[in-house]
Amino acid sequence: MMRSAKAAGWLLGALVVASVLGPAFASSDPSAIGDVIGARLTAPLARDGRGVLHLLGTDRFGRDLLVRLLVAARLSLAVGVVGAILAATLGAVVGAVSGWWRGWLDRLLMGAADVALAIPRLVLLIVCAALWQPGAITTVLVLMATGWMSVARLVRSEVQGLAVRPFTDAARALGAGPARVLWRHVVPQAMGPVLVSTTLGIGNAILLEGGLSFLGLGVQPPAPSWGNMIAGGRDLLLVAPWVALAPGVLLVCTVACCTVIGDALEARLREGDAAR
Repeated sequence: MMRSAKAAGWLLGALVVASVLGPAFASSDPSAIGDVIGARLTAPLARDGRGVLHLLGTDRFGRDLLVRLLVAARLSLAVGVVGAILAATLGAVVGAVSGWWRGWLDRLLMGAADVALAIPRLVLLIVCAALWQPGAITTVLVLMATGWMSVARLVRSEVQGLAVRPFTDAARALGAGPARVLWRHVVPQAMGPVLVSTTLGIGNAILLEGGLSFLGLGVQPPAPSWGNMIAGGRDLLLVAPWVALAPGVLLVCTVACCTVIGDALEARLREGDAAR
């Protein structure tokens, strides 16, 4: 498991480095329409009419697919990571408050979480994205607004278990107030499961961002993202399958790497709990 997680981490690291450095060495603007006649739908490992080699081919507008994939990786990874982290942060705050201060506040917050969980997340994403102007910022906010519920329930459970541990009584005996005990002593102890959930959530957020962009509710062209690149090549599957397959394969591999890393963290956390 750890070997697979290390390999997945190296792959993700290589993708991040390539997405940052790769487009800087590109000879053309990845969003600009180039020589449509001479470079349109050039096959992978082939040269266009000007003799330029394209490792992954070109799209219908003669744009290099590899460069566009790396530029799209910046946006897709950033949207997925930021959306998952913000959702986990919001969920951790809601869960900590709900688990520490019981009563009506707990019932209100968990009731809101249960209602949101009862609605399929994809439906919530589509509705929220349709209400506001599509774009990267809207996608991040939508991912945050629809992804906090499971983290909140997880943190609530952890906080309720930690609230009866001896160290909380010791902190109170030393004069710490309820808020200080919660945020200084209890919440840091509950961050292990949150880290695992966030890692798994990053892959899910990247996948959902791709789905929104595919449906035209996420990142809008000409800015490339893996989702809208797949959508742009779906009518070319029989003529130029690489246009849609390249971003699709990269999207699947990225989500799989995030899942493997999350599973490894979960296994390590269980080993630590068993050792204690």
